[in-house]
Amino acid sequence: QVQLVESGGGLVQTGASLRLSCAASGRTFSSYGMGWFRQAPGKEREFVAAISWNSISTSYADSVKGRFTISRDNAKKTVYLQMNSLKPEDTAVYYCAGNSLGGTSAHTGSYAYWGQGTQVTVSS
Repeated sequence: QVQLVESGGGLVQTGASLRLSCAASGRTFSSYGMGWFRQAPGKEREFVAAISWNSISTSYADSVKGRFTISRDNAKKTVYLQMNSLKPEDTAVYYCAGNSLGGTSAHTGSYAYWGQGTQVTVSS
């Protein structure tokens, strides 16, 4: 099993940057594909970015391409989401998730493990 704990959220102004971290426990982290999802009030949880187990493949939602970067450090059992040029529409709770297939699925149903979420608020 994998347990996930996110950190790094906060309140920032439009155009600012934040880096989210997701620390994992468990021996199988390095074989898991990892993703970031977000959920705004009154909206469904949506895909943000994902990275394969070996970092060779990444995928991004169109809304964040060119602004967000996902990365991982298997030795530290941590996955990161660097968020630049933040916009008010990026405001949401951000969740880290792990999938045992090792790939970059954009579907929430592919992910068996989830963190508790970290709030990101971007003011205009």
